[in-house]
Amino acid sequence: MLHHRAEGPVSAPPLLLGPSLGTSTALWDKVAPELSVTHRVVRWDLPGHGGSPAGLIGPGATVADLAALVLALADFLGIDRFSYAGVSLGGAVGLHLAVHHPDRVEKLAVICSSAHFNGSKPWEERAALVRDQGLAGLAESAGSRWFTPGFTVPELIEDHRTADPDAYAACCDALASFDLREQLPRIGAPTLLVAGREDPATPPAHLREIADAVPGASLVEIPGASHLAPAQCPRAVLTALRAHFDGDAGRGMEVRRQVLGDEHVDRAQARQSAFTARFQDFISRYAWGEIWTDETLARRERSMITMTALVAHGHYDELAMHVRAARRNGLTPEEIGAVLLQTAVYCGVPAANSAFAVAQRVLTEEDRATG
Repeated sequence: MLHHRAEGPVSAPPLLLGPSLGTSTALWDKVAPELSVTHRVVRWDLPGHGGSPAGLIGPGATVADLAALVLALADFLGIDRFSYAGVSLGGAVGLHLAVHHPDRVEKLAVICSSAHFNGSKPWEERAALVRDQGLAGLAESAGSRWFTPGFTVPELIEDHRTADPDAYAACCDALASFDLREQLPRIGAPTLLVAGREDPATPPAHLREIADAVPGASLVEIPGASHLAPAQCPRAVLTALRAHFDGDAGRGMEVRRQVLGDEHVDRAQARQSAFTARFQDFISRYAWGEIWTDETLARRERSMITMTALVAHGHYDELAMHVRAARRNGLTPEEIGAVLLQTAVYCGVPAANSAFAVAQRVLTEEDRATG
């Protein structure tokens, strides 16, 4: 089994993070904790890297073999469908999964990677070198391959130095045989490509090639980033990944209008200013784009919960809005009354008294409007 590290709520949407050759889960140290606020983040190590056993792969290994190990890990964790982000070799694994296991991949982000890695010869030569001489020499030059001059992450250099040479060489074999260019149009998962503008290993042209071939894909180029962008430019990578994986503001606005009505949302939009714009986006993206789109609960159930919470905290202006929403979501006046009666027991009679007054006013206005 691949060594892994899980962070975030077990109930949150799963997001798997794949590493680059020669690194470990530490590649994601500056990004994963932030992503785990909204996702169940699972980082994994390549065979022979970090804490993963070297014997999981051998000579002649393929990216398909690595993808199978990732699926086995997901199965072990009880994860059926997941979003995925990977760097370099980890990105290649993500592409393979999206092509060959589309039922498992919700969304995909490919970072500083490629649909091919410049032919087999360089990787065959590197594999032979490592099998013969170990990793000490390659580790010395890792910084120049991974980062721009003057920047380094000693922990990642040490990961490279201490990786198992045979497993590392087998990963080189996987890169040597990898070429998914002809199959890219088969990818149906929403796909983000992230390129480091200073990356010599997988230059932006490699990511543009994928973006041009995958239907609907988007591309972000990060100035000043080399090959290990999550370590060198974590804020920029985090911003791109959040926009891709987190709640969709467009879908959120659609649901917001369905629940609250066009008239209410139009008024809110008309009142929007530069000062409140980010808050409005926050509401659309998270409250409506994530919570209200979650199909675990029906909208009528969400209306009941929301009204109860508003009564408990005395938010009666908001309660009026959500009584209207509850009617739009299919609740009858009798059911709304039953919810408010329940609040009398658990939130207090004075709170329920005020809530009944608000609901009575809203329902009376509704009767007049339809009568």
